Amino acid sequence: MTLLVRAAEGYSQEAFAHYGSFVERPDEYGTRRHYGEWLGGAVDGLSPQMHVNAVPRSQFPLTVSQVERHPHAAQIFLPLQASRYMVTVMPANAAGAPQVDAAVSFIVPGHIGVIYKAGIWHVGASAIDRDANFAVLMWRGSEDDDEFLRVNPFKIVAENTTSFLLEPAKP
Repeated sequence: MTLLVRAAEGYSQEAFAHYGSFVERPDEYGTRRHYGEWLGGAVDGLSPQMHVNAVPRSQFPLTVSQVERHPHAAQIFLPLQASRYMVTVMPANAAGAPQVDAAVSFIVPGHIGVIYKAGIWHVGASAIDRDANFAVLMWRGSEDDDEFLRVNPFKIVAENTTSFLLEPAKP
């Protein structure tokens, strides 16, 4: 059985608001967009940490068997080198477990960053057209900053360049 992922043909602040925010450049020279409300963590003793990661170009269909979340602080991804990339997020159920069958994928241009709210389940960023690099900023210091969870494998299948499907992985 194939389940449809509500893949946006691009990205939308409104559609992503439950999960976080996209980081966009200002529309006019001399102006700023502020994202300070995302800075800081919910636990005393956390401090800002930044790293740069390398993400290889994804091969579709993309099999996903693990999701992650960061319970105490937002996680901010700023592309340093990227064409397009895909972020896949999902809500949590009442017990806090990820609802994989409600996953949503967003295809994001390489000049737009993404912020995941604290506690949002997500798949690692997927580079679409070529390898990518991201600067990642988050607050760390708690032993459980990163929560990784194995899930029943599913595939994200590219129908075309902007539409993706979610289906159970075959053994």
